[in-house]
Amino acid sequence: MRIDRWLCAARIYKSRSLATQACAGGRVKINGQAVRPSHLVRVGDRVEASAPRGPVVLDVKAIAEKRVSPALARALYDDHSPPPPPRDERPRGLGRPTKADRRALSRLRGL
Repeated sequence: MRIDRWLCAARIYKSRSLATQACAGGRVKINGQAVRPSHLVRVGDRVEASAPRGPVVLDVKAIAEKRVSPALARALYDDHSPPPPPRDERPRGLGRPTKADRRALSRLRGL
């Protein structure tokens, strides 16, 4: 099965066109090599992709021809992705940040 179709069926990307653009842009690798959208994916392959939710590392367990529900999509792969980075948000309920708080956040973000 084509990698762009599998990425869409496994719900890594929202649409096949987004998966195709990611493959064409070199953001999808199979077993360490950048691949084109037409590259065939097989059970046992290791897929590394830069998805909208962050970097993902997946081992292919099954193939699905069409987009499936989220529960079934999780059964298509073993997820070895790194944990997401911590969020640099203020706790809820503290109100509007002061000028000093805004400057501190800007320094933290590197802006």
